[in-house]
Amino acid sequence: MKSRYSIFSLMRNALSYHEKWPEAWRSPEPKSSYDVVIVGGGGHGLATAYYLAKIHGIRNVAVIERGWLGGGNTGRNTTIVRSNYLWDESAGLYEHAMKLWEGLSQELNYNVMFSQRGVMNLAHNQQDLRDIARRVNANRLNGIDSEFLTPHQIKDLVPIIDLRGNGRYPVLGASNQRRGGTARHDAVAWGYARRADEHGVDIIQECPVNGFEIENGKVTGVQTAKGLIKAKKVGVVVAGHSSVTAEMAGLRLPVVSHPLQALVSEPVKPVIDTVVMSNAIHAYISQSDKGELVIGAGVDKYVGYGQRGSLPVTEETLAAICELFPSLKRMRMMRQWGGIVDTCPDASPIISKTPVEGFFINCGWGTGGFKATPGSGWVFADTIANDRPHPLNEAFSLERFNSGYLVDEHGAAAVAH
Repeated sequence: MKSRYSIFSLMRNALSYHEKWPEAWRSPEPKSSYDVVIVGGGGHGLATAYYLAKIHGIRNVAVIERGWLGGGNTGRNTTIVRSNYLWDESAGLYEHAMKLWEGLSQELNYNVMFSQRGVMNLAHNQQDLRDIARRVNANRLNGIDSEFLTPHQIKDLVPIIDLRGNGRYPVLGASNQRRGGTARHDAVAWGYARRADEHGVDIIQECPVNGFEIENGKVTGVQTAKGLIKAKKVGVVVAGHSSVTAEMAGLRLPVVSHPLQALVSEPVKPVIDTVVMSNAIHAYISQSDKGELVIGAGVDKYVGYGQRGSLPVTEETLAAICELFPSLKRMRMMRQWGGIVDTCPDASPIISKTPVEGFFINCGWGTGGFKATPGSGWVFADTIANDRPHPLNEAFSLERFNSGYLVDEHGAAAVAH
């Protein structure tokens, strides 16, 4: 059992100039076999391993990561958390994640810096207003907090916004989820890693997966750069590389991958204390605890695996931000990055068993993966442990692409996550 982080441990380690903190998690060599191997050491994979150990008592688990923990999409997003999705199936899953977020720092004994500062979605035309009204009503029917804001209420919450939008993007109203907000992306990965390790999970970094051992339609192991690792069950949670990894097991997924980019400005004093999003113009903005303005864009139109994105998308996004917030026009951008988002045709994820026995897939989150992290890991662990979907992810199976029962969340998901 690792020592708990607390004010007392902070004071105790201050006496040694913070040079004697114990390791947060082990870095073991892989064992020859495990009950479950999770491929992917991002937030979803680490959360899955943690809940497998804590809730289901399955502790002979390995998490295999080709790079370092949180080096993929977990650490390359804009950290927004919300649950105001349109359809019942999505609302149930994301709201479950939201409830887990609200107690996650205490659960993990690690400050994930979850800040419920609110998430606002702007309306710029009459169709936007209709869509927002529909979503607000749907959210309320599902017990999710959501409200409609008038332009004057928006101005009260965000004084620096230009409601005229310079004539291009007039602000006519907005939806607002006050329980939404932001969290610290790498802290989520580190917190889950630390607690999973405490429950006996092996976290194996710098270990690329090269293939899978499949015998008589059943997965029996994972081929890695460190040799063959036998496994009774395998869960794949590798975000933008889901289709490539699944192909190693002979599966073709209905998933495409796009670069999704973001950038931050130089730090300034607090000017925005909520998250402001606009699906219509594919831009959104919030302010970090360090004072940086965090700006997100839409996906690049091409399929690719580059972690940077293209300059035209950056230019269009910043132009839209400057129309809505003219006082920011002289801000300097400090750094830019991109993640690789895997997107399904209906903008909803896949959390499912597959035709290969013992082989499970969790992918297709598009731009909504970070906000779902605890909920995704919770239901995926349940699905793997019990060899059947949990009611919360039953609608997100691979079978829906045969039955046609899709969960079309393009309106509520869009690209401005």
